[in-house]
Amino acid sequence: MTNQPQAIESPRNPVTDHLLTHQNAALVVIDYQPSQLQTVASMERDVLVDNIVSVARLAKTFELPVVLSTVHVANGQGPTIPELKTVLSSSAEIDRSEINSWENAEFRRAVEGTGRKKLIMTALWTEVCLAFPALDAMRDGYEVYPVVDAVGGTSVEAHRAGLERIVQAGGQPISWVSLACELQRDWARFDTVSEVVDIVLTTRLLATA
Repeated sequence: MTNQPQAIESPRNPVTDHLLTHQNAALVVIDYQPSQLQTVASMERDVLVDNIVSVARLAKTFELPVVLSTVHVANGQGPTIPELKTVLSSSAEIDRSEINSWENAEFRRAVEGTGRKKLIMTALWTEVCLAFPALDAMRDGYEVYPVVDAVGGTSVEAHRAGLERIVQAGGQPISWVSLACELQRDWARFDTVSEVVDIVLTTRLLATA
């Protein structure tokens, strides 16, 4: 009996894939500023900072488009926290007065300019600066993926209510670790393996084990 060659399965299209890929997603980062961070009460702030920095490192590793926004820096609010801004140093901050970033024309143009319809969304606070633009973005035809452990609210209840509101509207919650694995997808993708292992395991999970 002659062995027949095994058919090679065609790779999934990274643009049309229903899961997140480096070719169909963009990262949105909203209001990671000192005043917002100081009032987060839904999780430990040090862990929150570590998590959003990990998300930013993943975005840089996979070369995702990044939209970075702040609120009222022009009127005295502090800029993006340095731990995060160091990773996103090449991303210009879009400063605005609107609480809902989707109501800012420059912000919306930046999101549209990514050419991506899947938005990995992060913001402080969950119940306000994440929920409002997430709801608007979904109404405008975007898919929204809130990173649940890289965002924070003014209370546990407020954080949960904000996420529940997004999910009820069609949002798809993810964690920062699941984001890493969804983007990596295959350990044979050697160009990003070492950085992903460093971000997820070496720097974070194994360091605290």
